[in-house]
Amino acid sequence: MNKSLEEINGTVSFDAQTTGLKKLLMYIGPGLLVAVGYMDPGNWITSMTGGARYGYILLFVILLSSLSAMLLQAMSARLGIASGMDLAQVTRQMTGKKLSVFAWLITELAIMATDIAEIIGSAIALNLLFGLPLAVGVAITILDVFLLLMIMHLGFRKIEAIVGVLIFSVLLIFTYEVIMASPDMGAVLKGFIPHKAVVTDQGALYIALGIIGATIMPHNLYLHSSLVQSRNYERNDEGKRQAIKYAMIDSNIQLSVAFVVNCLLLVLGAALFYGSQQSLGRFYELYNALLHSHVGGAAGGAAMSTLFAVALLASGQNSTITGTLSGQIVMEGYLHIRLPQWARRLITRVIAVVPIFVCLLFYGSSHDKIEDLLIFTQVFLSLALPFSIIPLVIATSRKEIMGEFISSKLVTAAAWLLAVVLSLLNVYLLAATVREFIG
Repeated sequence: MNKSLEEINGTVSFDAQTTGLKKLLMYIGPGLLVAVGYMDPGNWITSMTGGARYGYILLFVILLSSLSAMLLQAMSARLGIASGMDLAQVTRQMTGKKLSVFAWLITELAIMATDIAEIIGSAIALNLLFGLPLAVGVAITILDVFLLLMIMHLGFRKIEAIVGVLIFSVLLIFTYEVIMASPDMGAVLKGFIPHKAVVTDQGALYIALGIIGATIMPHNLYLHSSLVQSRNYERNDEGKRQAIKYAMIDSNIQLSVAFVVNCLLLVLGAALFYGSQQSLGRFYELYNALLHSHVGGAAGGAAMSTLFAVALLASGQNSTITGTLSGQIVMEGYLHIRLPQWARRLITRVIAVVPIFVCLLFYGSSHDKIEDLLIFTQVFLSLALPFSIIPLVIATSRKEIMGEFISSKLVTAAAWLLAVVLSLLNVYLLAATVREFIG
């Protein structure tokens, strides 16, 4: 088990004789922390922009990426329980020191991209709620290092409970706001049917890849393979088999909630903005639209916009917890380097704020440019994803690593297909972008 987890009351104990629902509740928790990454500010901006620009057709992309996420997270949990190692440790073991340094660098950049999205989301929320300039909001996010350290000292179950409450709050807020927006349910249902424009339209493909990058996040594969080991199950075959069963139930429940939240985000963007003459679908436009929506009267619009900003702030802070844990797990697993939690968090956050401050320096407080940067981070996550998926698929298909818990041929084939398709789409997008730039 990763040493970083052991420092945070990493083992959750329970009576081995406990069965049924009570035992499931004991295992529930890692899925919550993983699901946070599937509904962070990056998801918000890509899903809402997709809905605003292309209506409901990208709901199919959310469905497909959510099902893919369930597959990959199940493989990640199985790897952690069966091997007793996280994905970073296993990848280093398979590739050796030199290649593991390259894999670590790609993963670190992905974690930083995630951090940028969290910072921007939190800074915008602070601006909307309290009128703080974006630069001030970005600077304030550096201080969340100390808040995070306080939370981590509470232990894993407390962290999981806090995250669960925040997730449930976000779900309730957006369910209420979508109901108020009165979307066309017929069009919503049709959105789950594949549409060729997702591939033929470069703009739609760009947003689709952003949704995939925001939904299937590389660092979550490392995080999940480590977190599932925090349960005090018997480390024999029967104990592992039971732990895998409950870990998958936990993961699928939480990722289903994340799927609903992402669908709500896209539906809200489409219901309010699709077909508008203006360039809409960003955080500020959505906030202002909610504010002036007069749903339930002027007071109703004010309440909806405020709830939106509160949910955005909660989402950004929620994701901070998992980003820190992932960073330590990846560094320790790949490089065998351990830093104090505060140092690791501070270094990552300071590096992540640099491109944001550069953007603010060149463009001032331009809301569009800041949110464009956020969308780009999600596309980068999609580009980085194969570097995490491929080692996961290879590791879970090796008997010497997995023992009797090796992935079935069907699961392995589906994961390979996902990795290949995503890689081809990435190459297509890069080629199209280069052609457009040159032209």
